[in-house]
Amino acid sequence: MITAKKSPQQEVLEAVVVRFVGDSGDGMQLTGTQFSDTSAMFGNDVATFPNYPAEIRAPQGSLYGVSGFQVHIGSVEISTPGDNVDLLVAMNPAGLKTNLHAVKPGHTIIVDIDAFSRKNLEKAQYESNPLEDGSLENFQVIEVKMTSLTKEALKNVEGLDNKSIVRSKNMFALGMVYWMYNRSTEHTIEFFNKKFKLKPAIIEANTKVLNAGFYFAETLELIPNSYTVAPAKMATGTYRIIMGNTAIAWGFLAAAEKSGLELFLGSYPITPASDILHELAKHKHFGVKALQAEDEIAGISSAIGAAFAGDLAITTTSGPGLALKGEALGLAMMLELPLVVVNVQRGGPSTGLPTKTEQSDLLQALYGRNGESPIIVIAASTPSNCFNFAYEASKLALEHMTPVLLLSDGYIANGSAPWKIQSTSEMPDIVPRKLKSAPDSWHPYDRDEETLARDWAVPGTAGLEHRVGGLEKDKISGNVSYVPENHQHMTDLRAEKVQRVQKYIPHIKAEFCSEGKLLVVGWGGTYGSLYSAVKQMVQEGCKDVGLAHFNYINPLPSNTDEVFNKFEHILVCELNSGQFVTVLKSRLEGHRYAQFNKVQGLPFGNTELIEKFKQFL
Repeated sequence: MITAKKSPQQEVLEAVVVRFVGDSGDGMQLTGTQFSDTSAMFGNDVATFPNYPAEIRAPQGSLYGVSGFQVHIGSVEISTPGDNVDLLVAMNPAGLKTNLHAVKPGHTIIVDIDAFSRKNLEKAQYESNPLEDGSLENFQVIEVKMTSLTKEALKNVEGLDNKSIVRSKNMFALGMVYWMYNRSTEHTIEFFNKKFKLKPAIIEANTKVLNAGFYFAETLELIPNSYTVAPAKMATGTYRIIMGNTAIAWGFLAAAEKSGLELFLGSYPITPASDILHELAKHKHFGVKALQAEDEIAGISSAIGAAFAGDLAITTTSGPGLALKGEALGLAMMLELPLVVVNVQRGGPSTGLPTKTEQSDLLQALYGRNGESPIIVIAASTPSNCFNFAYEASKLALEHMTPVLLLSDGYIANGSAPWKIQSTSEMPDIVPRKLKSAPDSWHPYDRDEETLARDWAVPGTAGLEHRVGGLEKDKISGNVSYVPENHQHMTDLRAEKVQRVQKYIPHIKAEFCSEGKLLVVGWGGTYGSLYSAVKQMVQEGCKDVGLAHFNYINPLPSNTDEVFNKFEHILVCELNSGQFVTVLKSRLEGHRYAQFNKVQGLPFGNTELIEKFKQFL
């Protein structure tokens, strides 16, 4: 284990953005994750953004096969993985070409020059070698024979073939970055020992290469000094770095424990939601029943069956899968059963951009079923609060006896951030409406006067026998009814039940400024980008801009109109062509709406947001 020693030459930085890029087999996700985790252990605030190709194994050296991992660390509050890059580590020409635009002029690029062969340059569509033609003269370029030095470091290690040796070069790059930013190698070496405990040769190889990269950076004249980023000031507590998908899974585990129910997941693997299934499948010791169904329809149908049987039932998917689940979701709404559907949005339509982010499923979530089928729709906005909104989705479903659709997206699902570990004793109570015995004169569609939720009558409970199905129900007995007036009554009642959820959700709050010229409005995973941009505007002296970010979409918070009335312009920013602004215009008239939309598979950048805001100010 090596720990960098602070010297008078070290420069103290407030924050830094590092991006690792290379082929999908170069281990960039692992490298970035280790740098993120080590920085978090040091005490930095951290935000990450993995960016990988849709192909399982894209052609080596191709532009569309580049895999990347960006991390933003700081001694100050970090809201996004950052826009412009301070350090780019490029393992091949394709990685350099596709990411050079993001590097700040004058800042550092580390390249593995062993990969800059004529063949690889042609694959990256370079007409000349950028290391020789002067095109990188505005940057500090550190040329490293990374592959050769990795082979040299491992020449005496037995039990490794050439492929395994070359694959270790990502640790050489990581060692260099650890030295540059005054990071210890301890956490990563501990990771090697746990991950490869049955493969001592792999442990030895990765440790040697990591140390070799560290010492190599120390000897470079091009890096005369290293940098340090001090720990961030954060609320007291125990933290861990958590990805959004993991946080969703854990939120459901907490909700199951708090509600006293068993957790059932019926799901079909789909990018970028599959990790929720993978995570929950690990926790059978908590009573989790995880079913990998044969298709999307079977996934949600099994979850409906579990809900009918009395479990906390969930199903997870992305946009194409949600389209297939539409009919069964309408059935769950008609049955008035508690069910949580998670949609981790990705670029569409159809197969679209499976590994890229988008917010284009909002209207599908609200209206993507036949007939009048209102359900509760909420959205997580950060990797860490995915935990809270998975818990909240469960609470709303169980207490209001209706499906809840929880929206996430690829950006926050695969991104990570510090999460303060919570105890279920600190979380709000969840009180399912499950009946343990039959009340006197009970009817299947008797309702709570406040919420309009019906009782949860679990099969096998004496006296609670009743009929279920997709046909319209009599408003009291639950028997099939074709009476026109009854259908009108039930349609209105199911809509009113969802609308009454307004009483149980928090008010929307305008951050930074409660009234003024411009209110920036967003929802879901754009929060970090919008918050960061508005915060910068305020720090630069603008006192006329606020931010209202929505986690509750249907119903909207009851004070939304009141908050909007205090601003001259409402600028709705979203990663689609204008879906939320369409909803707002239809529900809240009389406001001056404008919109800023982006559909590129990427999150908003700080610079582009600020430029847009200034048009109104």
